[in-house]
Amino acid sequence: MRELSLHVVGADHPNRGGGNRRFEILLCTPGEAVTLVPEPRNPVDPNAVMVLSARGVQIGYLTADRAAWIGAMLRQGREVAALFQQATPMGAAIRVAFDGAVPVLPEVQVAEADPEPEFWPDEVPPDDWD
Repeated sequence: MRELSLHVVGADHPNRGGGNRRFEILLCTPGEAVTLVPEPRNPVDPNAVMVLSARGVQIGYLTADRAAWIGAMLRQGREVAALFQQATPMGAAIRVAFDGAVPVLPEVQVAEADPEPEFWPDEVPPDDWD
């Protein structure tokens, strides 16, 4: 596996020293670099991996199920590149690639426009309008 998308959670919590994570997520643009920072002294989870925007503002954390794995890679010195992918209801999604690979954002799936109606009303000819 060379790349995958990961969820960033905790967007509703305030940053230390102030700052709103959801607001920072709104400032992020798809394809913008983000930084992954292991937090081994995190009192809640020693495997926590903080996610910082391109402006150095925290937008949240990787989910606990992925943080231990990604954090271990970072501590081993493996290269992990990350890009902001999109805002999500939980916070955000990022795209990561490993070992020198460059992450590529997946194509945005656009919902198909409303399909044609299955029937059309009959046209009333002008002579019948009286």
